Amino acid sequence: MTTTPTSATSKSVAPPERSALRDPAFLRLWAGTTASGLATWALPFVLGLAVLHRDLDAAGLGLVLAARTAGFLLAVAVGGVLADRHSRRAVVLWSGLAAAVAAPALAAGLGRSLALMTLAAALAGAGQGACRPAFQALTAETVAPAHRRQANAAMTMAVRSATLAGPALTALLAAFLDVPALLLGIGLLWLVAALAPARGTVVTGHPAEPRAPRPGFRAEFLDGIREARRHPWFLAGLAALVAVIALGYSATSVALPLVSRDRYGTEWVLAASTTAYTVGALGGALLIARLRPRSQGWAALAALGAYGVAPLSLVFPVHPVVVVAAYAVAGAGIELFNVPWFTATQREVAPDKLARVSSLDFLVSYGLAPIGLALIAPAIAHFGVTAVLAVCAAACFLVPAAAALVPTTRYFSRTGAATAD
Repeated sequence: MTTTPTSATSKSVAPPERSALRDPAFLRLWAGTTASGLATWALPFVLGLAVLHRDLDAAGLGLVLAARTAGFLLAVAVGGVLADRHSRRAVVLWSGLAAAVAAPALAAGLGRSLALMTLAAALAGAGQGACRPAFQALTAETVAPAHRRQANAAMTMAVRSATLAGPALTALLAAFLDVPALLLGIGLLWLVAALAPARGTVVTGHPAEPRAPRPGFRAEFLDGIREARRHPWFLAGLAALVAVIALGYSATSVALPLVSRDRYGTEWVLAASTTAYTVGALGGALLIARLRPRSQGWAALAALGAYGVAPLSLVFPVHPVVVVAAYAVAGAGIELFNVPWFTATQREVAPDKLARVSSLDFLVSYGLAPIGLALIAPAIAHFGVTAVLAVCAAACFLVPAAAALVPTTRYFSRTGAATAD
């Protein structure tokens, strides 16, 4: 049940009769999200080109990417609190500017100073992490409740499209530009992400009233955790998401190249499966923008559990087309879960705590993914790829099914009733 905070003025939303895709404020927000997605997915590819050009070695690449991940994880928690304390638009602006500044710093350090590149990568990750919960909360501020499912589908399509367009566009530009120029281009994308969203009109507190002293950062972060605990469906869904990402996604990320090489003797299976995953995700986002299952929580968890077909397809010596199709199903299932999940969070969580709860979502799901990736390879070496994939597939099927047994998960609502969105 959504509660309205007494210390905040109500947010501006698009008129209920206007589609989100026709609202200029949302389109500007969508453009900013798209630019940030392109910049995020292009950076690892550009740094890979730097390795090919011998401006960076493999060890340096690992250090720089690890610094970016560390910056992301730290900033996503801080960004959630800041976005609930201050204007969400301001958080997007400053986080985007930070990532934009990091790009020329990376270019300056390329081939000269690995320490500078590491610090710049951490700053870039921090900008990326801080803007994620702010973008999520801005969507709820900008779009009327009746259109949020459509808006979230458009947002997730932007992210998925970036996974295809980012590396592809970078590869095309690499034929004409060197690596430092490409890094500067990434900085320009972050400038678009920072400046594109419309200025917010939200203020904290009434201007005629003195503001009450705010609690410290730690207290506000813990308050966000308490808000998340008020929603059993959220905790259950988050547990299912963690299982799928930390086990299913990690296992397939490590095992797919091995299976593609050893079983099929070609890189085609790896490339086709990865592409099919993204295409399936785009199809799932298109479908869920209009699909309205009555028991939306159960339907979303069932779709999330469908990710298990990806590791399962790698267990048996099936035709390569089966593997590609399984990855397409897995991609569609992820978005059939994500869009109702984001929409329910925006509807159910108290508006003044939405960014913090969203940051908890990103922090837990993304934060545990590197742990899964680190453990899967040793597990495969010890138990064998077949056993590990079978366990991970079973977890993908069983954990979302168990989550569906938790009260309030049927509709992703504390009221235990179907919702209109």
